[in-house]
Amino acid sequence: MGIPHQAGGRRFLHRAAVLLTTAATAMLGATISSSASAAPTGSPTPAAAASTGGQVQYVHTHGETVRVVTHGRHGVVPQKDSAAAHGARKAAAGGPLYYNNGPVEHALKVYLVFWGSQWNSDSNGVANYEKNLFQGLGTSQDSWSTVNSQYTDNSGGRPSFGGAVLAGSWTDSASAAPASSSQAQIAAEANVGAQHFGVSGTDVQIVVLSPSGTSPDGFPNSGFCAWHDWNGNVTYTNMPYVLDAGASCGANSVQNRLDGFSIVGGHEYAETATDPQPASGWVASDGEENGDLCAWQNLGTISLPTGTFAMQPTWSNDAGGCAMSG
Repeated sequence: MGIPHQAGGRRFLHRAAVLLTTAATAMLGATISSSASAAPTGSPTPAAAASTGGQVQYVHTHGETVRVVTHGRHGVVPQKDSAAAHGARKAAAGGPLYYNNGPVEHALKVYLVFWGSQWNSDSNGVANYEKNLFQGLGTSQDSWSTVNSQYTDNSGGRPSFGGAVLAGSWTDSASAAPASSSQAQIAAEANVGAQHFGVSGTDVQIVVLSPSGTSPDGFPNSGFCAWHDWNGNVTYTNMPYVLDAGASCGANSVQNRLDGFSIVGGHEYAETATDPQPASGWVASDGEENGDLCAWQNLGTISLPTGTFAMQPTWSNDAGGCAMSG
């Protein structure tokens, strides 16, 4: 999940890429709800989508039209100034995490997608900060990630770390990122990134980073800092430009104004590793994930070969509480 949620449920985004004919593509705008006449041949009808609890939408991006099925919200990291009550409740309730028979990530790899031409002029060093974070996570100096290695799945596999988890980064600068992107558009951009890198599957994490001044899924007015989910092809994170929310999403909470990018980004990375297809992995009895149980609590730093980064602890069943090291 993201750092704890607001009052609300979860978001499951499932989508598959569907290329429409040239004529049909021309008829579609940015995002439209499905209808019997608009659906491509072979795609689910609105009735079929409704039967699975979802809604079919079509998102036009990069000259293609991507079909997505949106469900309820899942994996929301609450903003710091709205999370005090949540943190107190979680501190009292705590874990443990329970296994729900789904996969965990094994040899996980992270791919960063910097969405939009706006990233070409970012002056805050966010892209380098995020690259350095994930270039350091997974290395022998990283004992923070290994808290997750206690959580196995039915295959006997567990999150393992034999080197930097960062497997690629890409600035998708063909056009500007939308000023206000929907769930479906974020899911579609995750698919664009997966196609660019030529990857898919449970061990893949696509992080969609939106540029400053944009509002992915209502950020910063929706009360969250980030969230993650599975879309049927890859697991991905909606990572807004959290500096735009200031201290509410962690700026200057430990050592500098970019702290939120590692605290929030690390939260989603850890949750994705142990619950890549929410909520079939390791979750608490109320559905909270390992990052949620420790959101905004006991913040500190971790030292990696690529720098020192602000982080939160994550829940450890072995320790019976929040841990900064495995």
